[in-house]
Amino acid sequence: MKNFKYVFGPVPSRRMGLSIGISPIAEGHCNYSCIYCQLGRTRSMINKREEYFNCNEIIEEFKLYLKDNIDFDVVTIVGEGEPTLYSELGILIKELKLLTDKPVAVITNGALMSDDSVREDLKNADIVLPSLDACNDEMFRKINRPYGSIKFDEIVEGLKIFSKEYSGQLWIETMIIKDINDNKEFFINFKKLLSTINYHRLYINSPVRPPAEKFVEQPLKDSIREAISILGGISIDELASEGFYSEVEDDYEAILSIIKRHPMNQFEIKSFLDKRGTVNIEEILKELSNDNNIEMINYKDYYTYRLK
Repeated sequence: MKNFKYVFGPVPSRRMGLSIGISPIAEGHCNYSCIYCQLGRTRSMINKREEYFNCNEIIEEFKLYLKDNIDFDVVTIVGEGEPTLYSELGILIKELKLLTDKPVAVITNGALMSDDSVREDLKNADIVLPSLDACNDEMFRKINRPYGSIKFDEIVEGLKIFSKEYSGQLWIETMIIKDINDNKEFFINFKKLLSTINYHRLYINSPVRPPAEKFVEQPLKDSIREAISILGGISIDELASEGFYSEVEDDYEAILSIIKRHPMNQFEIKSFLDKRGTVNIEEILKELSNDNNIEMINYKDYYTYRLK
């Protein structure tokens, strides 16, 4: 079966079910370098919108992908960096929607919400999921480490404007990190900020996969419960997800195609291979461990694999 360049999955999404991913951004290109990023530190800090890949090529690949009649719940534009950096995002969303009756979602860090053209592009999506992890500029720079010219207040103002103009579903995501934004003072201030935005859901997340920085830790469960109580959000950690899928026939290459964009731990890999009827699972895990292109991280007493 064909190896796809832009389309991947479905991958399990605890918010949306089985998600077919669309990656329109060159690997590692982002305008944030978040301390909690599961893909590691950003390798190419950039804040200019470009057509990284030909939009028609992405659409043609998606058409080819659909021929396999794979079951999925949503199409998610997420990329290996920040998808709003893709200058043809609006056209891409419109074209995808012509090919499927499933919702088209965009997961974004929200950094370009101050840009009129970005907001206009995002209006075409059924669901937009921007991240918002701070309530002031100091905390924003500590957590998200943005491209130098990006300003927190401008992001928030853009998000407010978008929320009042957008007719789709706006789901805000916030990452709670131990000893940084896991306290009652933050939750109260963050609630005030959220009250100025017209959103439909708030998802509360925590760094369950190996983060970019070793000092990043999961908050205590009591902190998550307090966040839920004050903010009225939904804990992503408590949502169930379905298993991984890859259209790639070779087991080893299939794993690589997934961890390129979504790190997997040893149990997820074993479950994935078991569903495929693989008999040499331990051999594949050993091969992954010896692959110089793969980073194997001991995090929370189990191993997670991601591409370097």
